[in-house]
Amino acid sequence: MNQSNFELKSKAFSHNQKIPEEYTCKGKERSPPLHWNHAPENTKSYALIMDDLDTPIKTITHWILFNIPSDETRLEDGVSSKQSFDHKMIQGKNSMRKNEYMGPCPPFGSHRYQFTLYALDTILDENLKMNKKKLLKEMKEHILAQTSLIGIYSKK
Repeated sequence: MNQSNFELKSKAFSHNQKIPEEYTCKGKERSPPLHWNHAPENTKSYALIMDDLDTPIKTITHWILFNIPSDETRLEDGVSSKQSFDHKMIQGKNSMRKNEYMGPCPPFGSHRYQFTLYALDTILDENLKMNKKKLLKEMKEHILAQTSLIGIYSKK
């Protein structure tokens, strides 16, 4: 897998910095703006997974988005909560079994939220029941590169 200079950023927060409240359960719970660059040449689509890395039981998946068109280089803040979009982009099921963004909402302490963007050499089957486990299995042989951005949030 060629990592190249593939990178994911947000104009709302920097890597390992605080996620603004408007993107959390204490705010408007809008998805943050994300942008990326330097994707591999043969990219056909992107997939995005957002996980809470610091839960005491298991990783909680807050957001799944896949079949993001290869000509896209950004997601504006507040991606709609609909399951699928005109251009085949689909929101998979988060850990609460909902096809939408779930903002950071740690019960205690500071948690790290990892946004991982995958550049894929294919467009995946349209599956509204796609969860993280299924998505990782479907993508396994198709990942050209991946990049991550971590934001931190505490309800204090």
